[in-house]
Amino acid sequence: MVNVVAIYKPFLHGLLKLVGMTQQAVEIEPGTVLNFWVPTETKKRTNTRPSKKHAVVFLHGFAMDGILTWQFQVLALARKYAVYVPDLLFFGSSFTDRPERTTEFQGECVAKGLRKLGVERCTLVGLSYGGMVGFKMAEMFPDLVESMVVTCSVMALTESVSNAALQRIGFSSWKDYLLPQTKNGVKVLFDVASYNLPKAPNFVYKHILEATFGHRKERIELLEALVISDKEFTIPHFRQMIHLLWGKNDRIFDMQTAQNLKEQAGQKATLESIEKAGHLVNIERPWVYNRRLKTILASFVEQKWSTQHNTTS
Repeated sequence: MVNVVAIYKPFLHGLLKLVGMTQQAVEIEPGTVLNFWVPTETKKRTNTRPSKKHAVVFLHGFAMDGILTWQFQVLALARKYAVYVPDLLFFGSSFTDRPERTTEFQGECVAKGLRKLGVERCTLVGLSYGGMVGFKMAEMFPDLVESMVVTCSVMALTESVSNAALQRIGFSSWKDYLLPQTKNGVKVLFDVASYNLPKAPNFVYKHILEATFGHRKERIELLEALVISDKEFTIPHFRQMIHLLWGKNDRIFDMQTAQNLKEQAGQKATLESIEKAGHLVNIERPWVYNRRLKTILASFVEQKWSTQHNTTS
């Protein structure tokens, strides 16, 4: 049987091209390449002059690559915003021959890639692992990241946060949960991460396993680098606007985790949740998520315009 993911991807890529998106491999340095989905106009520009549209960068979680994770949001936003969707290292066709596996290194590579694509300022939208990378980018590159939308994530996966999350979902390690080796393991992954995602035939889970869980050794190393001791973590001071958009029934990072994150993020942070949605809220309830996201992005753009106008007047 032909792999259904292999069939679906060209169809999805065709839809993306219709809304003005294209793929571009960006060499960060020799031996390190990130695959991006970018506005088609990016390739047409002869210099790095930024787009007049507000740039929105989507950072994916640990289960799938960038465009599979954010397909519904990209299709909804690509005409109004300059949308960029990288595959983080060891997802999709992104790779490095360097040994670093930290969120800092992931964030550094994404930031360098965006600079090469002509992005000067942007809003980051991060899900789970992508949110952790996004927080590092906001901390390290405040001149690049002007605002954030974070979904079902944390600033850092400390041992206490990690242990509590694993206990809630009934796993002893992130490797066992996030890197399944059987079709049943893939089914469990999606069952845990969703509130009521429709069940798929077993062959679909088998095809997802075959198509999306490569680079196992490197991804294990990413997970090993992800968990840090509580003593290592200090809360950064963020000057960006941060909006937390959560699945109310997320079992991995529950609403108490979201509330704790809001307090850590400071007075500029806001929090809202979507009913009947789990960790993969953007996939499970995409139309509701998109409505909320559009409202949030519009408020960011309006506040940005107001700030610039007040500064120049």
